[in-house]
Amino acid sequence: MMQIPFDQRPWRLGVGIVLLNAQGEAFVGRRTDTAGPAWQFPQGGIDEGEDPLQAALREMKEEVGTDKAEFLAETRDWIAYDLPPDLADRVWKGRFRGQKQKWFAFRFRGADSDIALDTHVREFDAWRWMPLAEVPATIVPFKRALYDQVVAELLPVAERVAREA
Repeated sequence: MMQIPFDQRPWRLGVGIVLLNAQGEAFVGRRTDTAGPAWQFPQGGIDEGEDPLQAALREMKEEVGTDKAEFLAETRDWIAYDLPPDLADRVWKGRFRGQKQKWFAFRFRGADSDIALDTHVREFDAWRWMPLAEVPATIVPFKRALYDQVVAELLPVAERVAREA
C-alpha cells in the first residue's frame, strides 16, 4: 500500500488534558516509548461517536487512572502539530501527518494516591506535578509550539485555581 505524501495527509483528531492540582500545577507523565526523558500531558484520539469532552474524560481515566476531576475550560480552537515526517510514516500506519487537538483543563479533586498509570495500556512510567509555565521546556521539540499555545491559553485558569486554594 502506497502512503499518501506527508503534506497531503490529514491530522488525526484528538484531545489533550491539562489536569491541575489545588496549587495550579499540571500533571505530566514521562513517556514509556521515547528515548531519554520526554514528559507530556495526557492526550489521545477521539473514538467514533465521542465528542471531544467525552474523549478527554476517557483518556484521563485510561492514562492517569482517575476520573476525580472537575471540568474548568477548553481551548477556543483546535491546535495542530506535525510529527517529524519519518515518525509520521511509522505511527498510525502512516495515515496522518500529526494531530489536531482540542485541549481541556480540569481541576483534580482526588488525592495523589488516586493516580494509577497502569489501568490501561501504560503510556507513562512516572508522573509529577509541574508549574504549567515550565511544561513546554520538557516537551519533545516537535510539540513545543503546540504546548506554548496550550499553556498561553490555559495559564490564567491554572493561576485562578492556585488563587482559590
